[in-house]
Amino acid sequence: MPDNRSTQTYAASAASAPPVVAPRKPPAGPQRTGLGILLICATCLIFAIQDGFSRVLGAEYPPIFVVMLRYWAFMIFVLALVSRQPGGLRRAMRTTRPKTQVLRGIVLVVEVVFMVEAFVRLGLVETHAVFAACPMLVAALSGPVLGEKVGWRRWMAVGVGFAGILIILQPGGGVMQIESLLPFAAALMFALYGLLTRHVSRDDPAMVSFFWTAMSGGVAITLIGIWDWQWLAPVDWIWMAGLCLCATAGHYLMIRAYEVAEASALQPFAYTQLVWVTIIGVVAFGEHLRPNVVLGAVIVVAAGIFTLWRAQVKSA
Repeated sequence: MPDNRSTQTYAASAASAPPVVAPRKPPAGPQRTGLGILLICATCLIFAIQDGFSRVLGAEYPPIFVVMLRYWAFMIFVLALVSRQPGGLRRAMRTTRPKTQVLRGIVLVVEVVFMVEAFVRLGLVETHAVFAACPMLVAALSGPVLGEKVGWRRWMAVGVGFAGILIILQPGGGVMQIESLLPFAAALMFALYGLLTRHVSRDDPAMVSFFWTAMSGGVAITLIGIWDWQWLAPVDWIWMAGLCLCATAGHYLMIRAYEVAEASALQPFAYTQLVWVTIIGVVAFGEHLRPNVVLGAVIVVAAGIFTLWRAQVKSA
């Protein structure tokens, strides 16, 4: 089954690309856990670089078009991956919840488009600072969506996290723009995607969900994005190749990370992507670290880590 703990890992890496699932129970041992942490940190670095590529391309081309090309590479990767699994493509296509699987794929691809648009309008730093609220949104929505009970501690963490978001957005300070809601909407959609993934995991194996994520999302974005087709400038093909290469490498390393270590041990380190995108945003794109963004991001991340920890305690 898909490891639904991995869908709650810091969602920024999933914003860059759909989250993978843990293929099997990893062997115990501190050395293996250390390797998994190393791999997840490398994954976050690669996804941060990918977000930089997305911002460059999204500023020159429609984000829907950029995401469409990226999803084509993702679909090829998934087809190659599932074809090597027992049962191959025929097994991966067999789902007991086709409507929910298709809905998952569509929700995720729209979320990725929102993120790329936010990268262009807000920058990498502020986008990821707000998007870090995703684990709290998962906790808040798990009750109405899945009927799960959320304890008062996690509700307090959700409230603290939203206070951090308000600090970042400064809604009463006269500086908030409608674009500032893009990463929050993306986080909300990814939280819904994660809960739908948990729902289908009750019946569908991991690779089935992974297959439907790529195929349904890829088909949906193609039906819309193909109308914005335009040939890339020669230099932009290099950026697009880097984008697709990062997506493939990031997925592979994340799969390896969840093969060698438990998801609960890796979750806190997935927040390192916020560090990497901050460095890339400041150095490569000249973004400014406003004090309210730094303070709000610290609050959101702390609340998110606490939320993930409480979820782990409850599942244990």
